[in-house]
Amino acid sequence: MTNILLTGSTRGIGAAAHAALIAAGATVLGHGSRDGDGVVGADLAEPGAGDRLWDAALERLDGRIDVLVNNAGVFEAAPLADAAAWETAWARSWRINLQAAADLSRRAVLHFQAHGGGDRDAAGFAGRIVNVASRAAFRGDSPAHWHYAAAKAGMVAMTRTIARAYAADGILAFVVAPGFTMTGMAEEYLSSRGGDKLLADIPLGRVASAAEVAETIRWLSLDAPPSLTGAVLDVNGASYVR
Repeated sequence: MTNILLTGSTRGIGAAAHAALIAAGATVLGHGSRDGDGVVGADLAEPGAGDRLWDAALERLDGRIDVLVNNAGVFEAAPLADAAAWETAWARSWRINLQAAADLSRRAVLHFQAHGGGDRDAAGFAGRIVNVASRAAFRGDSPAHWHYAAAKAGMVAMTRTIARAYAADGILAFVVAPGFTMTGMAEEYLSSRGGDKLLADIPLGRVASAAEVAETIRWLSLDAPPSLTGAVLDVNGASYVR
């Protein structure tokens, strides 16, 4: 049985990924704003929250985590003309969208190095990290979301570094980079930005479903071949191709 820690599991892409991973037979411990059945509560905007979440998850999963999925994130505007609000938005976005994922990834690497010698998956690898970034990491985002694009680009660079640095230790790392995805957050953004114009930029003619992104997360977490480590999988309907 594969033990998975999945952040941001209570809504949108995270909830869909939780369901997909459970259906595939994994043991999944989720994360949300408060403790619950199968969910560890943590505010990732707080300093040290990633480490506290890891410790709590490790205890609830009997001392073994095989896969870390960093899905939690926020998409909040930073007003250009208001210096105080700008700084606050950058700090909050950076901590939730990148620092918490980095802290959790650090703990995962250390855990996989310490326990991977005897506990290997079917492909012979000690552990996997799946980081959910964004199309924004490559093509940027709206004028109010510099911070979001920058944090997601940082997540991509971090994941590639992990993949290169620790493959020899049996540690795999992947990125999922969704474009617009039909969640509550995306619906609100689409309506506020003129949905028809945004959809016209997607050759597929629609935004991705949460289930499509979740299936990509499931595959990377459980089935993707080792040689794919370091890869970024785009889920954006060809709205940005590299």
